Amino acid sequence: MIAPHGGRLVNRLLDESKKEEVMEKIKSLPAVVLNPDLVSDVENIATGVYSPLEGFLTRYDFESVLEQKRLSNDLPWTIPIVLDVEPEIAKRIKIGQEIALLTESQSPLAVLTVEDKYTYDREEFVRKVYGTTDPKHPGVAQVLKMKEVLLGGKVDLIELSSTPYDRYRLFPRETRILFKEKGWRTIVGFQTRNTPHLGHEYVQKTALTFTDGLFINPVIGRKKKGDFKDEVILASYEELIKHYYLKGRAVMAILKMEMRYAGPREAIHHAIIRKNFGCTHIIIGRDHAGVGNYYPPYAAQEIFEEFPDLGIVPLFFKSFFYCKKCNSIENEKTCPHDPVNHIQFSGTRIRDLLMKGEVPPSELMRPEVAKVILSYPDPFND
Repeated sequence: MIAPHGGRLVNRLLDESKKEEVMEKIKSLPAVVLNPDLVSDVENIATGVYSPLEGFLTRYDFESVLEQKRLSNDLPWTIPIVLDVEPEIAKRIKIGQEIALLTESQSPLAVLTVEDKYTYDREEFVRKVYGTTDPKHPGVAQVLKMKEVLLGGKVDLIELSSTPYDRYRLFPRETRILFKEKGWRTIVGFQTRNTPHLGHEYVQKTALTFTDGLFINPVIGRKKKGDFKDEVILASYEELIKHYYLKGRAVMAILKMEMRYAGPREAIHHAIIRKNFGCTHIIIGRDHAGVGNYYPPYAAQEIFEEFPDLGIVPLFFKSFFYCKKCNSIENEKTCPHDPVNHIQFSGTRIRDLLMKGEVPPSELMRPEVAKVILSYPDPFND
C-alpha cells in the first residue's frame, strides 16, 4: 500500500476516553465559530485526509506554501489551510492557549492549541494561489472576504459532524482497508464536482485498464453557482456504476471539502489527498479544478513537473470527443477523421440541454444518468 503524504497518516480524532474530559473543559475556553468550509478543513486534518497537516498552518509554513508550494520541511503542499479570525478575537488569544472551535449551531467541534497568530496580505495570497486578483474568480472572492488574522496550531477533533451523505463517507484509514480487502495494489482516483458524461466514463475506464481499481471521489460542499447539487452528483454516479462498471472494480466515497477552483495548485492538492486515501494514481484532465478562462487548458498537468517527489502518479488526458465516423470516443492521437465528425464533450452544452429538460445525445451521456438528473426539479446550485 502506498505511504501517506509525509509517511504517516494523521489522526487527531479524540478517543472516547478523552471526549468527556474535553467536553467539560471546553465550556471555559474562548470560542471561535467556524463556517461549514472550515469545519470540513478541521475534519480533514483530524482524519488524515490532509496528512501530514495536524492543524492550521503557522506563519512559516503559510509563507513557504505561498512562495515555494511546499511546507517548510520541503514536502509538497500547494493550498494554504488556514483559520481566519477578527483582530478583536486575536488580541484576546495568547500563544500556547487552547480555544474551542464551534460549528455555526454552537456545537463543540474541536480544540485548537494556538501556536501562532499572524497577519497576511490578501492580495499576495490570491495572486500566488489563484494566479489572479480578479474578485470574479470564486476562490479569490472567498479569500477577499476572509478576516485579518490567521491562527495556526494543532487541532483535536471531538466529534465528526454528520452530513446527508454519511453512507458514502469513508476516511483514509477505511479506504486503505477496503482497497486491501479487494486485493487492489494499484488504485486510480477520480476527482469530480460534476455528474458523469461519456467522456468521464472514457477516462475512468481507460485508467482502469492499467490499474486494479477505480476510486470515484466527488467533492461534497460549497461549489459555485451552476454546478450540480451534491445529491444529483451522487445519484447519477450510483446509476452509472450500477449499469456500466464491473462489480468489485469501482467504489465511490465523498470528499467533504470546498472547491477552491485554484487550477494547477488545486490539482496538486487533489493528488495529495487521493494519495492519503491510498490511491497510487490520479486522473488529471483538461483544465482540472479550473474555472472560466483563468488558466491555460493544460496548466494543471504541467505543474506536476515541479513535483517529482509527489509520490502519486498522474495520468494525463488531453482533449477527447465522440467521432461519428469511428462510432466511438476518440482523441487527437487515434482519430483520422475531419473535426466535422466530432462531437465535443461540452459541459456547458450538456447543462443547457438538461436545463431545458432535454436528454443529451447518447453519444454524450448515458440515458440512465440523464434520467436520474432530470428526475430532480432543480439539479443545479443557485
